[in-house]
Amino acid sequence: MSKFHPVEVMGVRVEMPSNQPIVLLKESDGLRYLPIWLGAVEATAIAFAQQEVAPPRPLTHDLFKDVLGQLGATLNTVHLTELKDGIFYAELIFKDGPTISARPSDAIALALRMGAPILASEALLEEAGIEIPDQAEDEVERFKEFLDQINPEDFLG
Repeated sequence: MSKFHPVEVMGVRVEMPSNQPIVLLKESDGLRYLPIWLGAVEATAIAFAQQEVAPPRPLTHDLFKDVLGQLGATLNTVHLTELKDGIFYAELIFKDGPTISARPSDAIALALRMGAPILASEALLEEAGIEIPDQAEDEVERFKEFLDQINPEDFLG
């Protein structure tokens, strides 16, 4: 079984010139970053959760969180497991329950809403992770400043 590392969501941004949203995760116990490309709807869902924006009606991930809560299900962790043929894979790990395959974007959006830790496999970090050495910290700071200035509405088509 692969070792898993905790990761934290640094934020979402739109990659130029492709105009493709990405979520950037950082290895909590290391120097690697994991960029995952995702759709605009999922980018918005992650940005809303990070900024604690409460939409007037529940979005899909909010609804799923509410349903799980009503059913008494507890999301223990989210595992970002692998990259196969250019597609990222994740699993929802439930307390006393099943492990369910999910898209990483959905898994991350749900984990943020439910306060569940997000873990990335060593294999995934080896394959898709980008190591950013300490001297590049100013670049990371600029990225964080960019994230602070972006609004979830920027992802809505």
